Amino acid sequence: MAKWLLVDGFNLAYRCFFAIPELNRGDGFPTNALHGWVKSLWRLSDQEKPDGVLVFFDLGGAQDKLALLPEYKAQREEMPESLARQVPVIKALTRAMGLGGVEQEGVESDDLLASEAEALSRRGDEVLIVSSDKDFAQIVGDRIRIMLPPPSANPKLGWRLMDAAGVVEKFGVPPSKIADFLALVGDASDNIPGLAGVGPKTAAKWLAEFGSLEGVIAAADRIAPERFRAAVASSADMLRRNRRITTLNLSLPPPAAERGSVQPAELYAILESMEMRSALAEARQRYGQPELF
Repeated sequence: MAKWLLVDGFNLAYRCFFAIPELNRGDGFPTNALHGWVKSLWRLSDQEKPDGVLVFFDLGGAQDKLALLPEYKAQREEMPESLARQVPVIKALTRAMGLGGVEQEGVESDDLLASEAEALSRRGDEVLIVSSDKDFAQIVGDRIRIMLPPPSANPKLGWRLMDAAGVVEKFGVPPSKIADFLALVGDASDNIPGLAGVGPKTAAKWLAEFGSLEGVIAAADRIAPERFRAAVASSADMLRRNRRITTLNLSLPPPAAERGSVQPAELYAILESMEMRSALAEARQRYGQPELF
C-alpha cells in the first residue's frame, strides 16, 4: 500500500500568496507565493512522508457545470496579477521538486483530483487531499482523508487531518450526504444559491430525518419549520440542479499516478534565479543529504 498526497494546486497557491507578506526579487518580481509553496510542500512531505505527491492545477474547465448554471463561480475576482506572474514558476518548481503536475483542458481540477483519489483508494492506497475545499468532504472514507491547512486565526494548530468522523463534526452530515447538504445550503465560494434562509443546522436536520435531498423534496408538505414547505416544493428543480453541480464527477479517466524524481540542478537554478536564498540553502541540504529529511 502506498501513501499519496493529492494537492489542490490553486487552493494552496492562493493560501501561500495571502499568508506571506509581499516579497520580491531585486527587480520587483513577486516571490511571496513561491516561498510559501516550497515551504508548505516540504513541511507536508516531512510530516506525512508520502510515497508520491500529485499537484492538480485548473485550466478553466467546468463546462458541464456552466451549462447548468451560467453564474457558476462568476463572482470570483480575477487572479491577482502578482500571483498570476508566479504561477509558471510554481509549476516549474513543482516539476523540479519531483512532484507530478496534473492539468487538463475542459475538465475541472477538482473532478480530476477526486477521480484519482477514488482510483488510488480502490487499489488499496492511502490518500490525503491537501485542500480547504469543502466539496472533497463527499469522498472521505477509510482510505481518503483531507489535510486541512492551518486556520488563519490560529496557524500554530498546523495541518490537520479530517476523516469521516471529522466531516460529521464539521458539517453535521456524513460524507455520503455532503452533495445534498451543499445543494440545500448553497456554496457562496462557487456562486451556487441555496434555499433562502436554510442554514447548515436545518439542512443537516432534514437530511437526518428524510435521508436525502430527494427525501426532503418528497416531504416538502411536512418539513419543519413550516415556513419552508412552499419554498422546498417550488424550488425542487433548482435543488436538483444544485446537487448535480455539487457532486464531484468520479467517472473521469484518472491520470497515471507516477512518482516523480527530483531534479536538483533545475531546482537550484530556479531558486537562485528567484533570489530565494534560504530556500536554496535548504534545498541543497535536502537533496544533497536526503537522509536528513
